[in-house]
Amino acid sequence: MAITVKPANVASQNWVEGAGAASGRYAAGVQGAGSRWQSNTVAAAGTFKQGVSAGNIEQRYAAGAARAGSAKYERKATTLGASRFSGGVSDAKGDYEAGVSPYLSLIGSLTLPARKPRGDPGNLERVRVISSALAARRMGSAAAGR
Repeated sequence: MAITVKPANVASQNWVEGAGAASGRYAAGVQGAGSRWQSNTVAAAGTFKQGVSAGNIEQRYAAGAARAGSAKYERKATTLGASRFSGGVSDAKGDYEAGVSPYLSLIGSLTLPARKPRGDPGNLERVRVISSALAARRMGSAAAGR
């Protein structure tokens, strides 16, 4: 049974409309979050090093976060982030559509096993089909530099 998915242009329009209306929630979410951002950023230093594999990166990363500080984070996020959020989402519509389109097409091309009764472990096979296809697509894209 094939999966019915929305066309990419409909999905991207829904994303723009929903996210575009969320600038107030964005502003409320970042207000007062500077210290949380700073501590989480400093705590992520080891993971960042693993990701970029550069020598001495954890000290430079933590120092940069400490140098920026929580006040700068909050000031920039509340004054620039909130006012630019909706416009940024609208401006990114094409990028979003281009990025999501191959995945929506892939999902739409899959044939899933028949649905089982609620709670039947066989339903997990439907998830596995989608998950495996998406992982293969993502890994292929990553290897191709896309």
